[in-house]
Amino acid sequence: MVILQLIGGLVLLLVGGEALVRGSVAVATRLGVSKLFIGLTLVGFGTSMPELVASLQGAFAGYPGVAIGNIVGSNIANVLLILGITALILPITVKREAFQRDGAVLLLSSLILLAVILTGYLSRWAGFVLVGLLLAYTIYTYVVERRAEQASGDVYEAEADQASYPNISILWGLGIFAAGVIGIITGASLLVSSSVAIAHSIGVSDAVIGLTLVAIGTSLPELVTSAIAAIRGHVEVAFGNIVGSNIFNIFGIGGVTALVVPIPVPPVIAQVDIWVMVGTVILMAIACVTGWRVSRREGLFFLLCYAAYMAFQLLPGLRAAVGIV
Repeated sequence: MVILQLIGGLVLLLVGGEALVRGSVAVATRLGVSKLFIGLTLVGFGTSMPELVASLQGAFAGYPGVAIGNIVGSNIANVLLILGITALILPITVKREAFQRDGAVLLLSSLILLAVILTGYLSRWAGFVLVGLLLAYTIYTYVVERRAEQASGDVYEAEADQASYPNISILWGLGIFAAGVIGIITGASLLVSSSVAIAHSIGVSDAVIGLTLVAIGTSLPELVTSAIAAIRGHVEVAFGNIVGSNIFNIFGIGGVTALVVPIPVPPVIAQVDIWVMVGTVILMAIACVTGWRVSRREGLFFLLCYAAYMAFQLLPGLRAAVGIV
């Protein structure tokens, strides 16, 4: 029964996330909103909605490990798992100008989250700061892209095109959006409850399950979006989606969660996983600036690193479950 709930939650998250993005993009397009703004906000933020809902539900249910672990774990999965798979499908050419800006913001946001995590508490003051930084970053990026018309702006417009439904009415768009919201909320609830039950059954903490199972589940929209973009040859869209999602996970999800439900930080996340997250950002930066390209070999290396991280997280609990010391 728990496995069926888990599968159902994953399906609802995936379908709901897609519906939310496409519905909101359809409405915005009909209202005359620019593709640049749609790609920068609705598409990028929309694919992170499963993480937001799952973290909030974990916090409300009294599982801070799920709430914070989902944020940290999703960022780790986005780089090592999703970027790795994307690079295996098609090597990624990195736009120097875009990465110098967005990559720097990602590294800065990761260091800010590190500082917050090390305090041992995700407070409302931290939430205000994180949400404020998200708004500032969004406005700055929009103004820069609109004025300069840099090549990186094409990435956001391509994201809008990829998520759009042609010739759809505002009413239908609102209906699709509403269905997406319901799907995400229901799916996140099923995912969190079933994941916690699985964690208890195999002897791991809610932090571990948040860092692994919940994080992967809520990252499915990014995985699908990036994989489809790579298959179509739009690797710049896939890369922009990963970087933008990680920034939003920290500023948006971390900020909103802290504002709504301030929570303590599980010690294991402060001692291990936040450092792994920062390390993955540095690893990605090294791969990008050495030739401004992420190769298939580097993609495979990322996947192997993620497999090692998952084994580190889950094997102690699995060994205890089968009676192996």
